[in-house]
Amino acid sequence: MTEVAGRTAFITGGGSGVALGQAKVFARAGCKVAIADIRQDHLDEAMAHFAGTGAQVMPIHLDITDRDAYARAADAVEAQLGPVDLLFNTAGVSHFGAIQDATFDDWDWQIDVNLRGVINGIRTFLPRMIQRGKGGHIINTASMSAFVALKGTGIYCTTKMAVRGLTETLAQDLQGTGIGVSLLCPGAVNTNIHEALLTRPAHLADTGYYQAGPEMFGHLKKVIEVGMEPETLAEHVLKGVRDNQLYILPYAEFRGTLEEIHARVMASVAHPQDDPDYDRRVAHGVPGGETRKEAVA
Repeated sequence: MTEVAGRTAFITGGGSGVALGQAKVFARAGCKVAIADIRQDHLDEAMAHFAGTGAQVMPIHLDITDRDAYARAADAVEAQLGPVDLLFNTAGVSHFGAIQDATFDDWDWQIDVNLRGVINGIRTFLPRMIQRGKGGHIINTASMSAFVALKGTGIYCTTKMAVRGLTETLAQDLQGTGIGVSLLCPGAVNTNIHEALLTRPAHLADTGYYQAGPEMFGHLKKVIEVGMEPETLAEHVLKGVRDNQLYILPYAEFRGTLEEIHARVMASVAHPQDDPDYDRRVAHGVPGGETRKEAVA
């Protein structure tokens, strides 16, 4: 069990949405919280919320794709709030459309934020956590798109499936270190993630998709406004961290879809009796064979 009270949490995208929900819930649980965000207006609004609450909250203006700035932010937070033991790689962006219409800029922007941003967070803070030897927890926010591919979400889905693979592997690599790892996969959340288009850098502006604007933003908001509230989702995260859950998947409406996907996968996997080379590979410790032998034992 990971106790969070008294620990310092660093939350990317913390000025709004899912990440702000995490900041509120973990601050109430007794954490000192650093909220990092690329939008100063979101940081200002978040700090207005925390004013008078008694919570120790520090705003950090940060572009998570800037590795040098990330290192400086980490130094500043740890100097003021103490060692970061809880890392929330939450910031993310989305821009949807068919893969065949995507430009290189469409790919680079989402990969830079959704995947490289997570990598930058891990690379910045994990060595510090390991060196201190005090444990901690890393929470990577992916999406149900880490499991479920939907038409028109190709780039987003690619980044989120990559975060899933990164997180599952990280959890194995960190066994025995006292550092827990969780993969948060939200479905619909009542946020303004569509406004992330306003933070798209000018040098990656070439797009094959829709442009930012009130009409499009209104349409996108209607799709997600019926979703879970950010603080409700964050309560699931708090429980997941305390219980050291690898997967945090609090969306019952995806059970049928996931069962169908995994049933199709299992139906496509060869049976040992139909594979004449199976015994030889297992005897030589081919990955997968060892897992089976351990499970049988």
